[in-house]
Amino acid sequence: MQSKAATVDQYLAELPGDRQKAMNELRKVIKKNLPKGFQECMNYGMIGYVVPHSKYPAGYHCDPKLPLPFMGIASQKNFIAVYHMGVYADPKLLNWFTTAHANASSKKLDMGKSCMRYKKPEDIPYQLIGELVTKMTPDEWIALYEKSFRRKK
Repeated sequence: MQSKAATVDQYLAELPGDRQKAMNELRKVIKKNLPKGFQECMNYGMIGYVVPHSKYPAGYHCDPKLPLPFMGIASQKNFIAVYHMGVYADPKLLNWFTTAHANASSKKLDMGKSCMRYKKPEDIPYQLIGELVTKMTPDEWIALYEKSFRRKK
């Protein structure tokens, strides 16, 4: 369910009230805690947090015209999703997050490789997401990305 919104504000304005409130809260906690150097934008039809070309000119290996994605938040049909490439690429961070989530929430974590899904907005552990955001700088993400995903020439 990708949005065609050109801006983050347009994306948020399209959402129903309960989703809009939750997405605004997620955005607020992410922006408050996001290390300097990441940039907010619309990316893949959702709100994205990326390493801009000005910091990482090579861009994303799947499409170098795009900045290097790091995080995203989206209102999907049946849930709100928080995507975080760091938990996908770093087993220690994944372990920290799953343990911290179990302590922060009474709900079972519904998670894919990099996607945490929350069916009800009230189940989102905003403070924990804010803490997760602080765990990786753009330079650390670039180094991990190049080690894990970038094809060697």
